Amino acid sequence: MPISAEEARAITETMHSKPYKKGTILLKEGQQSSEVYFVLEGCVRQYYLIDGDEKTNNFYTEEQWVVSVNSSAGQRSPGYFLECSEDCVLVVGSRKKEEDLYKRFPNLETVSRKVMEKVFSEQQEMITSYTTDTPEQRYSKLIKSRPDLAQRIPQYQIASYIGVKPESLSRIRKRIANK
Repeated sequence: MPISAEEARAITETMHSKPYKKGTILLKEGQQSSEVYFVLEGCVRQYYLIDGDEKTNNFYTEEQWVVSVNSSAGQRSPGYFLECSEDCVLVVGSRKKEEDLYKRFPNLETVSRKVMEKVFSEQQEMITSYTTDTPEQRYSKLIKSRPDLAQRIPQYQIASYIGVKPESLSRIRKRIANK
């Protein structure tokens, strides 16, 4: 959606870009987030800690929003972590400033809703994939839709993301290579 120069200027004034080192935790399990992020460079991983094991459920890379929906909706604290998997440059905005922008520029609330619709649609596709696809199909889809992740992310995190152990991912990769 197009926005006016005044709206763009107001957005720029309320957000800032900030570098983060690999390994930086942006959000801890149970912590309320007052910030939203937009990835300019790098990769942010979202994961849960279950019985001491990290269960990756998303990777956010360039030109993607990183939003804690639970926190933004005023609901309970999210049960996951957000961690920089690489050195990152993120645009950081605050929920308070976001609300102020909506009051000043109602059109931006519509723009924000469109962004959230896209985020929800992507999440729905991911949930559907976990329900209907085999791990091999999930891996194939991931490599086709986001081929850069295979080079950027440790294999054990990709294995966790598609719902298998690293040894199973090795077998999946071997089967795909032999096809």
